[in-house]
Amino acid sequence: MTEPHTRPAVVDDAFVTAAHQILAELVGGGAALGWVDPPGVDEVAGLLGHVAAAVADGDGALRAAYDGGRLVGLGYWLRYARPTHRPHADLEKLAVAADVHGRGVGRALTAALIGDARRAGIEVLTLDARGDNHGALHLYRSLGFLVYGRLPRFVAVGDRRYDKVLLMLDLRER
Repeated sequence: MTEPHTRPAVVDDAFVTAAHQILAELVGGGAALGWVDPPGVDEVAGLLGHVAAAVADGDGALRAAYDGGRLVGLGYWLRYARPTHRPHADLEKLAVAADVHGRGVGRALTAALIGDARRAGIEVLTLDARGDNHGALHLYRSLGFLVYGRLPRFVAVGDRRYDKVLLMLDLRER
């Protein structure tokens, strides 16, 4: 794989299909992306449509990572809707195809999304991760995110329970 190339995503049928494939495979393999069962293509299309509308309104950013012409990752943040929280945004999903894990795609996507947040005037970028997702937690901390909370055994996947780790990056300090 060459150096991962990220760019703002264009939500069209091809992007939805490729994104669905990545998300469904990851969730099917047990990835912590907010679903218990792999999402259907219509659900992914609806989610990406919602994100694209927020991006068009200046209330989000959606990034895609490509290796050649193949989508290998995506991520997005959305500005908080509550008026008192509007200066801030939440990085809600970051997904990297399993066959390219460990090759810098997640780092490139997250760094690009942080840059997008800075340019949009976001003051604090938040996210949460499942407590057993050690690779993601290491990545986020290495990019300057700080853990500000933990909800023990909060995430339910069948009978299993996992901590929900809350992280934040204060963009006002830099």
